[in-house]
Amino acid sequence: MKLVMAIIKPFKLDDVREALTGIGVEGLTVSEVKGYGRQKGQTEIYRGAEYSVNFLPKVKIEVAVTADQAEQVVEAIQKAANTGRIGDGKIFVVDLNSVVRIRTGETNAEAL
Repeated sequence: MKLVMAIIKPFKLDDVREALTGIGVEGLTVSEVKGYGRQKGQTEIYRGAEYSVNFLPKVKIEVAVTADQAEQVVEAIQKAANTGRIGDGKIFVVDLNSVVRIRTGETNAEAL
């Protein structure tokens, strides 16, 4: 089993969700996060004063899948979240040792 984590631009969330639903992913977790990377922030003006915003708003998506689905999930996220501009985000794939569904007690692949 794998945990696929993706940090993407917020306006691409619906596109990514639709892409994942299209390949059979039944659930995902979404968190609003802030990040700093190659974009190096941006400059904004507030009440006439210019200031720098170093941490930009992003969305973190987490999807637990079987090992054979992981590559397909990564490809779907990459295609759906791509704008071709700096700051599109990153995808991380991590091994999962175990998963337990709290309600039924199912474990591992059955719990996904």
